[in-house]
Amino acid sequence: MTAISSITSNRYVQLMRIDHWIKQLFILPGAACGIFFINTDVLSLTTRVLIALLATSIIASANYVINEYLDAPTDKFHPKKKYRTAVMSSMDARVVWVLWGVLSVAGLATGLLVNVPFTVTLASLWIMGILYNVKPLRTKDITYLDVLSESVNNAIRLMLGWFVVIQTMLPPSSIIIGYWMAGAFLMATKRLAEYRMIGDARQASLYRKSFAGYTEQTLLCSAVFYAMTSVFLIGVLCLEITFGQLLVPFLILLYCYYLFLAYRDGSCVQKPEKLFREPGLMIYCTFLLILFCVLLFIDIPQLAVFTSNLLISI
Repeated sequence: MTAISSITSNRYVQLMRIDHWIKQLFILPGAACGIFFINTDVLSLTTRVLIALLATSIIASANYVINEYLDAPTDKFHPKKKYRTAVMSSMDARVVWVLWGVLSVAGLATGLLVNVPFTVTLASLWIMGILYNVKPLRTKDITYLDVLSESVNNAIRLMLGWFVVIQTMLPPSSIIIGYWMAGAFLMATKRLAEYRMIGDARQASLYRKSFAGYTEQTLLCSAVFYAMTSVFLIGVLCLEITFGQLLVPFLILLYCYYLFLAYRDGSCVQKPEKLFREPGLMIYCTFLLILFCVLLFIDIPQLAVFTSNLLISI
């Protein structure tokens, strides 16, 4: 009874970062890709999608629990994270690991309600949480690998959404890697914003060991590399849509705008779960979604002049 009351106490619940569950919406593009390839009824998938979102959120919380607990010794060097519950409060390691175990089992059990391929992929998300946070590997401490190993969760979320719709085939590799690189861009940009906010290389490396191998210039260059790779690979998918290549310039502009936000003081880029509070970004993303739907479902013959590979008489 004491263990249960400890787990449900507010400070341990805060470790679960329930406010970060919104990130699990990144599995929806995977489901959309699956629907695009097999042209199935969206309404029939609603229940499975909701269960998938719940299962993924629970596993994410399991990863957050060990993340906050194991990061407490270094989070005290961060100007804002030093106020986290795990830093300011005394945590019982036994309660933390029991909470992690309960969430892990609950998440995987919920995943089985979707299907087996989904649950296996969900288990890989859980494993990445261990590799990212737990020694001896603890990839978050290794320069560049910290970004790549964290952002691979983006590709995993894509596959989770895909397996809600299609169980017998993998999505095209260009989509998986492109989505991974999109996540890497978001993560590198977050690192860039954090690095600039801390403003001191030594202090930054005390907070996050991987910062010892970064400079502002290398973080910026890596973010640009991830963005260019992502746009190229996602552009391959756009070619499957009649006028899909017209999306590419607008996608590039989205990356540029996001990078611009990273240079703002107190940038929301440091907390991606708060991006919905950035009205300009939300308006542009809504426009991009509408444009995608228009190009996907509406035939506009006049646009053929922009997509034809043939010589056009004038």
